[in-house]
Amino acid sequence: MQKTQTEPYLSRFLHSKGAKLGLPIGGNFELTARCNFRCPMCYIHKAGCDHDKRQRELSTEQWIGIARAARDRGMVFALLTGGEPFLREDFFDIYSAMKKMGIMVSINSNGSLLDGEIRRRLLEDPPFRINISLYGGCEETYSEMCGSPSFARVVENIRALKEGGIDVRLNLSITPYNCRDLDKIYRVAEELQVHVKATAYMYPPIRLDGEDADGTSRLCPEEAAKYAVYWDTLRFTRKQFLARAEHMRNLCGVDCGSECSAEMEEGVSCRAGSSAFWLTWDGLMLPCGMMPHPIAYPLHDGFDAAWDQILAETKALRLPNACTVCPKREVCAVCAAVCVSETGHFDWVPEFVCASTDAILAETAKAAERLKSEELL
Repeated sequence: MQKTQTEPYLSRFLHSKGAKLGLPIGGNFELTARCNFRCPMCYIHKAGCDHDKRQRELSTEQWIGIARAARDRGMVFALLTGGEPFLREDFFDIYSAMKKMGIMVSINSNGSLLDGEIRRRLLEDPPFRINISLYGGCEETYSEMCGSPSFARVVENIRALKEGGIDVRLNLSITPYNCRDLDKIYRVAEELQVHVKATAYMYPPIRLDGEDADGTSRLCPEEAAKYAVYWDTLRFTRKQFLARAEHMRNLCGVDCGSECSAEMEEGVSCRAGSSAFWLTWDGLMLPCGMMPHPIAYPLHDGFDAAWDQILAETKALRLPNACTVCPKREVCAVCAAVCVSETGHFDWVPEFVCASTDAILAETAKAAERLKSEELL
């Protein structure tokens, strides 16, 4: 059974305080757009050739300078991501400099390069956490989805880091390429005793100069719901799943539309642009990596001015009124990034997500009835 709450209380507390005070508690540093995998749902590897990406990446000194300015403004947590951040030859220069500033540094990786000298240095100077994307449960899936038969190597690297005392968490993107591997992936995670954060929702790749999603790299709402709910039946006990299903049903049982004002508006409710920021590999500041705007320019205007701009412009954003008063709001994954990536506008209703929510509720109810009937047999 998987744990459901994995974020330390300290992190939640500091982000809550930071949002009230307008402090950038968490920073996401997209060190590179280069990657040794070629996953079809990823916008990064489609953003030009590797030579072009390398030429446009920020330098070691620029990344360290931004991190220092962010730390001085209040940043406590930093996530080093990509692309694959370990492709940067200066990764440990940036990593070590941030740690010496007193920043709690986490890392996102595909896990394929975490052996040899890289593993030795991580074990010698561990990160706060390392998040590894597990893309499948066998070599065949890795070959088809990532273009690299790296499953065994990734699993061995996870095992070695865990045995070395490093906090490892797994990310799972459920796609048409790996959806039939869920049982295998769950068994791997259980055997390694590593928590998995899974999602069946894939964003359209809007950071590709306006290129829209072609629909082939993500499941349709009904299929996504089927596999997402199946994953829940794996990670929860029967009792937990039934309680969760009942809770979801109750949350959607009251239609507040007649009680709530039609003028009611909701801004961005997550940490994006309130206590956290995202820095792209070529030096732009965004509230969130999946939001194409607002954009600020820390290299040109300085970190403080860029953060103040992001803070102000994010506060002015409003989600669709229809989402604010929807009776399914509490179980829906709608957010500012979802709205703008699906529709091009923050205040337009993302119909794909509406369909996904309906499908998840229906699949959850069906699974709950199935579990209840099995108990009676």
